[in-house]
Amino acid sequence: MTEIHGLSDTGDVRAHNEDDFLIDRALGLAAVADGMGGHMAGEVASAGALAALHAYLAAPPGHAKPIPDDDAADPDATAVNQRWRHTAALLRAVERANAALYAENRERGHADGSGMGCTLTGIQTLPGMDAFVAFHVGDSRLYRWRDGVLTQLTRDQTAYQLALESDAPGALPPHNLLLQAVGPAAVVTPDIALHAVQKDDVLLLCSDGLHGWVPHAELEQWVGQSSLPLPALCGELIALAKRHRSRDNITALLLRF
Repeated sequence: MTEIHGLSDTGDVRAHNEDDFLIDRALGLAAVADGMGGHMAGEVASAGALAALHAYLAAPPGHAKPIPDDDAADPDATAVNQRWRHTAALLRAVERANAALYAENRERGHADGSGMGCTLTGIQTLPGMDAFVAFHVGDSRLYRWRDGVLTQLTRDQTAYQLALESDAPGALPPHNLLLQAVGPAAVVTPDIALHAVQKDDVLLLCSDGLHGWVPHAELEQWVGQSSLPLPALCGELIALAKRHRSRDNITALLLRF
């Protein structure tokens, strides 16, 4: 059985919270979004992206998800088909969320590459399998804590990360300069990955109001606090970010298997 809990906080500097998160236990779905575009626009983007994502995945079979059921047609089908269906559905759900925000941006007169947007990072567990599919756009993060080690499972889609990886000369760009977000452009390409789950694994989904301010070693120490119930642990992570003087909204969502 999986425990799950999320908490979002405006933080000590911002006047409004542009972060949002989604939990649907029935779908095995959890996601975090960090809005951009200024007051209201960022809030609308994060809430709207999560709503569109959820609506697509929660739609009755055949109603909004034209994904063939290979298992029904093939009596010898394996779990590979199930993985493919969930991966395809998540990819299309993120595309649907992007299309919804992009259309609203165009209606408001914004040119391509401008207007409101958000990061979008989340997971969906695979029924009957010890695995989950992760999806990721932007610089919110997914971590896995296992056997005392906290591992980052997503790669920041930022100019800063690209400069680090390419060993680019000169000064590094700002940490928060996104290469991709949900909403500003007509096309979005999320990172999609399949991960196995082991007993006692803990997953952390968070915005950069947490990971951008708290050292990795401290996150590792706190996420592994198995004696704490998840609501209390989410609260401790929010408080930890504030102690490190986070200047952003802070969101932490935890799953414990």
